[in-house]
Amino acid sequence: MAQNWTPPPAGGGSATVPNYMVPAIISIFCCWPLAIAAIIFAVQVNNKVQAGDIAGAQEASKKAKLFSFIAIGIGVLGGVIWLILFALGMAGSIIGGGGR
Repeated sequence: MAQNWTPPPAGGGSATVPNYMVPAIISIFCCWPLAIAAIIFAVQVNNKVQAGDIAGAQEASKKAKLFSFIAIGIGVLGGVIWLILFALGMAGSIIGGGGR
């Protein structure tokens, strides 16, 4: 079963600009203030493409990517720091607090 392929329209047609909505939503669990900004810019991408503002859509796409990846990075870094501090606390209680 072959699927027919139609080439994109010549000229101005619609462009495909990634909106980074999935990383923006995932970033809610890491750093929600930056995630809100990422989601706002991700929504703006599709609206600007539909309006024909490809340059604006590309700019919003870059900002959505930036904010979502920074938020995810902050969340991962915070998790790693928490694990290290937790491990150090456990090691300290095992070494120093064993004989009451």
